[in-house]
Amino acid sequence: MNKYFDIKDKVYDITEKYPETIDIFVQNGFEQLANEKMRKLMGKTISLEMACMTKKVNVELFTQKLVDVIEQNRISVDSALSAPKGQNGGDIKIEGVLPCPVRVPLLEGFNTWMDENKDKFDFKVDYELKSANLGVDWIKERIHSDKEESLSDLFMSAGFDLFFDKELMGKFKSRGVFEDITGLEKLNKDFDNEEIDLKDPKKQYSIIAVVPAVFMVNTEELGDRPMPKSWKDLLKEEFEDSVSLPMKDFDLFNAILLNIYKNYGEEGVTKLGKTLLRSMHPAEMVKAHTKKTESKIPTITIMPYFFTKMVRSESPLKPIWPEDGAIISPVFLLAKKETKKQTKPFVDFFFSKEVGEILSTNGKFPSTNPEVDNDLSMEQKFMWLGWDYINNHDIGELIRRCEKIFHDAV
Repeated sequence: MNKYFDIKDKVYDITEKYPETIDIFVQNGFEQLANEKMRKLMGKTISLEMACMTKKVNVELFTQKLVDVIEQNRISVDSALSAPKGQNGGDIKIEGVLPCPVRVPLLEGFNTWMDENKDKFDFKVDYELKSANLGVDWIKERIHSDKEESLSDLFMSAGFDLFFDKELMGKFKSRGVFEDITGLEKLNKDFDNEEIDLKDPKKQYSIIAVVPAVFMVNTEELGDRPMPKSWKDLLKEEFEDSVSLPMKDFDLFNAILLNIYKNYGEEGVTKLGKTLLRSMHPAEMVKAHTKKTESKIPTITIMPYFFTKMVRSESPLKPIWPEDGAIISPVFLLAKKETKKQTKPFVDFFFSKEVGEILSTNGKFPSTNPEVDNDLSMEQKFMWLGWDYINNHDIGELIRRCEKIFHDAV
């Protein structure tokens, strides 16, 4: 028994009460639960105990996994570190979302670091670091105000719309509210070379890591069509109605839309829309070929690089890193200029080699820390929107425009 749920409780009730458990279910063979409709349909009819029996999963071990992720989430939501206030002290607020595959080790590291350093702070620190699958709407609600004092002192998340939309964080960016206080002159060689430069020339935003989008090709479904090796190949007529896109992962999907629009214009976004077969959770796709189904299986799935590591060697699924570069969704870190003296230690922590290695090794989210080895070859390039393009376009409006073109094509 635990204080959160009973094994007799319906799966749907557990996932509704604790949304952070959905990823755990999906990663352990319950791929259907990634789909909200299936969660309601199946989850309301089957208990946790029965679900484990059908999958031949040890119910005690699985229950512990669920409890662990719930408690980690509660640590991030509920915990606040209090220290005596100094004369010049003030409340420092940190908020954001962490990528699901690395959230638990990152939180554990952060909480340990906080405990070790709490006596050094003469101010109170409140932090809320949620799972990325919960989205960023809760952050957006807080930044609709025009008042700078309503902003947290440190933000961390992926998301072009959140950080560049002029109706959201973009309006504060234009006022020079944020500053890159990392102190790094050079980023990791994977992101600081002749082909790519992730360092913000205006020295406002920082990027700690990236989420690369790659192809997973089902060779059984490919038939006599040539293997797609680039984003240009993906847009070809032969792949219409054959591709699964990460539409529920707004950050990555927006990055894909923007890069396709930049490189191939409206026609490219239209072609991308025509390729869509369905949206699948990457973990669901990795096991889709093993199941008998009447519905068509995607030939190509666009997914975060992390999920390609779940594929077994005997699988017909073949990961392809696009020759023209994996489109990236950067994980941004924003620090308010006004409180940079207080937040500098936290920025140093999130940019540390230790955090960089967790991101790169555990999550396959390549780190920008120059001391981290991302284990990438020379051929594994990136497709990045570029700071000039970002600063010369209304990104929020451009996302809305691309979404309309895409959905009209679908």
